[in-house]
Amino acid sequence: MKGDVRISPATSSVFCYTNDTKEQEETTKIKPYTRKWETRVMNTIEELTLIRTSSSPHLHQCDVHHSVPAIFFSTGGYTGNVYHEFNDGILPLYITSHSYKKEVVFVILEFHNWWVSKYGDILSHLTNYPPIDFARIDQRHCFSEAVVGLNIHDDLTVNPSLMHRDPKSIVDFRNMLDDAYTPRISAIRKEEGDEADKDESGLRPISSPKLVIISRNDSRAILNQESLVKLADELGFVVEVLWPTRTTELAKIYRALNSSDVMVGVHGAAMTHFLFLRPGTVFIQVVPLGTDWAAQTYYGEPAVKLGLKYMRYKILPRESSLYAEYDKEDPVLTNPRSLTKKGWEVTKHLYLERQNVILDTKRFRKRLEMAYLYSVARRRREMMDSFAFL
Repeated sequence: MKGDVRISPATSSVFCYTNDTKEQEETTKIKPYTRKWETRVMNTIEELTLIRTSSSPHLHQCDVHHSVPAIFFSTGGYTGNVYHEFNDGILPLYITSHSYKKEVVFVILEFHNWWVSKYGDILSHLTNYPPIDFARIDQRHCFSEAVVGLNIHDDLTVNPSLMHRDPKSIVDFRNMLDDAYTPRISAIRKEEGDEADKDESGLRPISSPKLVIISRNDSRAILNQESLVKLADELGFVVEVLWPTRTTELAKIYRALNSSDVMVGVHGAAMTHFLFLRPGTVFIQVVPLGTDWAAQTYYGEPAVKLGLKYMRYKILPRESSLYAEYDKEDPVLTNPRSLTKKGWEVTKHLYLERQNVILDTKRFRKRLEMAYLYSVARRRREMMDSFAFL
């Protein structure tokens, strides 16, 4: 919307006034959330009415004049799940706002203070202005331009071919994350002492790449995780186990993964944190029974687009906790596709909420050996490149 744009919070309306008195009034309704194809969640999203009219704007006087455009979006829906927070929110917000070079105001429907706090480091690199809580606006705000809703490309990615004004890629987004979290990470280092981050300073030997395990507390947990840690240690990795929760500061997760060579985790929302890995590093996703398509679509393919070395580890039936519950010839174990095709609720109840993993360490060792050799070789190339530059 361009021209004389004015907000009417009392009626959940945004007016765009024109000078063409012959133009008929035009009304459009929109729910500014990206998952338009999911009727159930869209039914929970607050609706805005957009009105293009030639009637007198004096009926809606301005209390606050903004010299920069506005972007309206909702942090409702599936917000609370880190995959959806990035896929449906942060990445589309980056796609929609980056061309404004931070000269834009975010107007948020279904505003959550915790969301603004959690993503404050990122928001500060997308806008120079504090966000506005649409529900609490008690003055009439006016803009010369407004974008209502966000552009979404594909799962956890940025497609430069769909961006015309200033094409960016998922690597550009990753670089923005680096800029966003570096100041906070520096502060954390000072809080913990000068010796806190030797690994991040490049002082770790080439022969000791770092492996981070993203651990789960509920379903799809690695029940023999101690054996995995021991195996990785025996191979020469420096091992760190992360237990991310909804309240874990993202800068601390970013710090751990940005300094790592390999990330290992079982398919689930926490795999979204592959976005924190540096391009060229390794992402090993453990794929439980019944999750093949989702694991590949939501995390495997986007990881490759980011430039990661993606390794899939598809478990065998005997590596699933379901193996002890069902007959060995039951379709639950032998033909998960016959069940997952029945729909999301079946998949969720059976394979996402009731399944844990017991890794066959002999099988998994092969993945870790490949990741180790790859990481050592990559570190050696980076060191040689740095010497060549000097």
